[in-house]
Amino acid sequence: MLFKFKSAAASDLIMLELDARKLLQIMLGDDPVQGIMLADTLVQRIRILQEAVAQDEALRKRLADKAESGARDEEDEVTLDAVRLSQRATPMLKLLQRSLGENSDVVWGV
Repeated sequence: MLFKFKSAAASDLIMLELDARKLLQIMLGDDPVQGIMLADTLVQRIRILQEAVAQDEALRKRLADKAESGARDEEDEVTLDAVRLSQRATPMLKLLQRSLGENSDVVWGV
């Protein structure tokens, strides 16, 4: 299934279901099949998503540093996606930032 995100400020963003649900879960704490992010909430949604990306990058760096030094512990058993969260989130962040700039809501559905 595909999710289609729409805004009057930008072209449609089409994402695979798993990726869209992951980003919605991060931003909203839920992953509804249909919904709306009002323009006045976009600053908060952008900040939340950017913080999640920064945390993912920090975790990747810490694990890479530990692997390089040969130090390992149980915490290192975290399985990371091959594709970074930043790669998945960048198109969404661009859509949200453009929508914020034009005070436009973002809606989505399948």
